[in-house]
Amino acid sequence: MTDEELEQIRARSLAAAPGPWKAHIEGRDHESGSSFIMTGEGSNRGEDIELSGATVADYDFIACARQDISRLLAEIARLREELNQE
Repeated sequence: MTDEELEQIRARSLAAAPGPWKAHIEGRDHESGSSFIMTGEGSNRGEDIELSGATVADYDFIACARQDISRLLAEIARLREELNQE
């Protein structure tokens, strides 16, 4: 993966609603209303994201991706730096 591709991923991540994102699934996490992804928390709470046709696994994946992408980018940077030091 090129540096440019990683930078494009980073830019998309930074442009998305602030995290953390958390899936709230009807019947699993609450009993009434629809399933949704909560964005942000506290004073940084953003708009909820509702999906059409998504499975519970889809909701969980998309919500976790908000946090996971940042962590993966940091790990790639760390590993590349480690390789460059050898």
